[in-house]
Amino acid sequence: MSQFVTDNSKEFAQSVEDKIAEFNWQNWEVSERLPLGLKLESDTGELLAGFSGRTFGNWLMIDNLWVSESLRGQKIGHQLLAEAERLARAKGCKFAILDTLNFQAKPFYEARGYEVKWTQLAYPETGCKYFMVKAL
Repeated sequence: MSQFVTDNSKEFAQSVEDKIAEFNWQNWEVSERLPLGLKLESDTGELLAGFSGRTFGNWLMIDNLWVSESLRGQKIGHQLLAEAERLARAKGCKFAILDTLNFQAKPFYEARGYEVKWTQLAYPETGCKYFMVKAL
């Protein structure tokens, strides 16, 4: 057997992820995971707000929701999340799940019906990460 070799490249990380996905698809009850992305752009093509996630089985997994500083407080994030949830429901999703850090968007998600199910303390050192769920 060979020795372990350090490889911190994105390509290597992706290949490991691909191997895990290959195993999962052989053993998991869900046959596909579909990306779900929404964006708002300026007339010049500048990204102003965006949502990325995926749907699988009963679940919408929210990876990212971002609104530019200039548009915050104008309910753009609320509209973006509501549209993503609508699209997920149309695909048969019954629940949404996400994680957010202590300095990010916990109050935003709580105001829209998400509940903290688990908190990872001391993350990464003195902060914390919240894992939140909502029934759609």
